[in-house]
Amino acid sequence: MNKKDSTRVWKDLGPAAENGLFDRRAFFKGGSVLAAAITGYTIAKPLQAQTLSDDPWSGSAGTPSGPYETRSRFENDVVRTMTNPNGEPRSQQSRTPHHMLDGTFTPNGLHFVISRSGSPDIDPEQHRLVIHGLVKQPLVFTLESLMRYPMVSRMHFVECGGNSAPMWSPEPLDADVQGLHGYVSCAEWSGVMLSTLLEEAGIDPTAKWLIAEGSDSLALHRSIPLSKALDDAMIALYQNGEKLMPGNGYPMRLLVPGWEGNMNVKWLRRIELLDQPAMSIYEARTYAPILPGGKAYQFYFLQEVKSFITRPSPGLSMNGQGLYEISGVAYSANGRISKVLVSADGGQTWAEAALQEPVLSKAFTRFRIPWQWDGGPAVLQSRAWDEAGHVQPTRSEIVAARGEASRVPSLNGFPSQHYNGPTSWQIDQAGEVKHVYA
Repeated sequence: MNKKDSTRVWKDLGPAAENGLFDRRAFFKGGSVLAAAITGYTIAKPLQAQTLSDDPWSGSAGTPSGPYETRSRFENDVVRTMTNPNGEPRSQQSRTPHHMLDGTFTPNGLHFVISRSGSPDIDPEQHRLVIHGLVKQPLVFTLESLMRYPMVSRMHFVECGGNSAPMWSPEPLDADVQGLHGYVSCAEWSGVMLSTLLEEAGIDPTAKWLIAEGSDSLALHRSIPLSKALDDAMIALYQNGEKLMPGNGYPMRLLVPGWEGNMNVKWLRRIELLDQPAMSIYEARTYAPILPGGKAYQFYFLQEVKSFITRPSPGLSMNGQGLYEISGVAYSANGRISKVLVSADGGQTWAEAALQEPVLSKAFTRFRIPWQWDGGPAVLQSRAWDEAGHVQPTRSEIVAARGEASRVPSLNGFPSQHYNGPTSWQIDQAGEVKHVYA
């Protein structure tokens, strides 16, 4: 298909929203149409206009691979941002650089980490997991004994309850995706279902809760309903096919899919079944958001439906007007993502994005949509829906529901600790992208 024909076919598709957004169905018209339309600009040159020659790296033997493969030196800038980079005796956080990644799984070395007292240097041969309390027979597991149980793999996101907290700033922050939404990552987790171990221990009929405790120096612990433990909770041993990273709980962690990150207790050493929550400091104060009336909202665990655009975004400037692909991620604790809409005019009109298969439950879903940028001002936003019917609210809906002064938004009828409204990227005529409130 030549440039003239591809331009005609592309224009025949027609925009689905204002400011140059096309519908997801544009992808289904055939990749050649999109490719030809894109190459009609300056991204690629015809072969006959170039001379094929050997580059310097083709003139000699390359570097041999080592025992553990490392990435190209040209990717060394793709790193997490760190609070407390010198490792002082206080909390430390690392944010995932979503704007520098694609796909749906986060590389292990870039998975976000929040650590209160550092990662313990645990000898896996000496580590033990104890299950006790309201059970018929207390059990002690070594790492080797856990490996004898049926292993399963699940693809799930983990998100800090405070992710997107910078969105609470009274004024828009000059921040990128990493700074705003870097406390969430997605991986393939492999391990043993917690229900398998609890059933072997024998659950006392009076048990309704459990407390999970880690091996870090603060012994971080959280109370978790037994119903969740018997549903989809896992003792995770592997992360994206290799043993857990130390900052993500080596040699074992609790995984409670879709629930606040702090409940996914790392360096897990103890699970005690109880007839009521333990009411530790973490559920009594730290993770109990204050409602507008002054009362605390306890035991709300779900990470609600959310999406954000990763490209274009701050740090990734536009290189002249033309056809671009808008891409981002969406996820929800309520199951699969069912739909994502994208706006290029600050939420006045919307077009539906294409969802990248497979669309998995409680995992990142990549969305994409073609965008014809005319070089003028634009404000990009996204909104996601999940299969349970929950929708990511607009900023105006949140303000109307809670008022500007309240610090706890109401999402789908429930308060949530983290901000779920759409992130707004403003693009000026020079192609620079910055964060604004819209």
